[in-house]
Amino acid sequence: MVKILKAVRVIELGTYITGPAAGMHLADLGADVIKVERPGSGDPFRAFKGGLYSPHYQTYNRNKRSIALDTRQDDDLSVFHELISSADVFIQNFRPGVAEKLGAGEDDLRQINPSLIYCAISGLGNAGPASHRPVYDTVAQAASGYLRLLTPPDKPRVIGPAIADSITGQYAAMAILAALLERGKTGPGRRIDISMLEAMTHFNLDSFTHYYSVGEVMGPLSRPEVSQSYTFACADGKWIAFHLSSPTKFWDSLLEATGQQHLNADPRFAERLARIEHQEQLIEVFAPVFAQKSRAAWCDLLETHEVPYSPAYDSDEALEDPQARHLQIKISAEHPVMGTFTTVRAPYNFDGQAELEVLPPPTLDEHGADIRAELAQGKAGQTARTGGRHD
Repeated sequence: MVKILKAVRVIELGTYITGPAAGMHLADLGADVIKVERPGSGDPFRAFKGGLYSPHYQTYNRNKRSIALDTRQDDDLSVFHELISSADVFIQNFRPGVAEKLGAGEDDLRQINPSLIYCAISGLGNAGPASHRPVYDTVAQAASGYLRLLTPPDKPRVIGPAIADSITGQYAAMAILAALLERGKTGPGRRIDISMLEAMTHFNLDSFTHYYSVGEVMGPLSRPEVSQSYTFACADGKWIAFHLSSPTKFWDSLLEATGQQHLNADPRFAERLARIEHQEQLIEVFAPVFAQKSRAAWCDLLETHEVPYSPAYDSDEALEDPQARHLQIKISAEHPVMGTFTTVRAPYNFDGQAELEVLPPPTLDEHGADIRAELAQGKAGQTARTGGRHD
């Protein structure tokens, strides 16, 4: 097992995705992430579509421990403060001002633990004219200019996964790692503020660079046209995708694989810039071609001709691909109450070793008694070391 952050303790007072995702990334690296939840109901994501162990909750809460605390109660607030005194990192993703009402504001926690790294995740920022607004994934995508790059231009609607939530959690984890590195060298505990708006505008960097460099406002088809990327349905209804990029050899290989060499004599397609300009017409040419064979047959042909391709998998197929199976991307573990938990492992390998073990997402307060016992043991040890003094 590779536990790079095994000496780091993280207290996560997070709900839904951004805070829990940040905590999950640190937990995947071996940190002891203790998820503090509301007694009785826990993280609101637990109960999505009933129960307290929804797939939405499971996605971002593996490798953590759970304790239920109501910080409005003195006894629970005391336990929370003991956790903070033992922590390296604190994560919250409430609207500005809410953490302070829960006794979890930076000033309060900094008095308990001056070296604490305090990470506050918000929707639109910690201050400013819109900072008070409630924000979810779609709102952040729209505010950052990213939504327009996903939406079909002739049919405005929201599509795709909660990418703004996930990306913000990943950026937050990156900032926390930087702060941990600095603290290990120079000592200070930083406050980190990161908003979904800031994270998504940075993630959308390519679009802004094009606009400020050459005045181009990119749309959902801008990059696929330039990169010469395609997806087609095959005879069996399954999809295949390929990406030709700029090397001419991939275009020529595609023509050989599909038997369409005559397209090189068509002025609309003979040169790359012409193909970019006429991509819609090119799609009209290739769509019936790919509809003639099964996906497996096309995969064999594109493989033989070294075209950059992949089957366009659904989630029930992707991890069964031979390459995914070789990399052991799918991992499982047994929860004593909830049964088998299957997930995707963290993507990195350290010294050639992947982390193949996972702790299933905790049930609400699953580790509450153990964590309280650890705190009591630590307090007893401290008393013994000081000879019972309380100065």
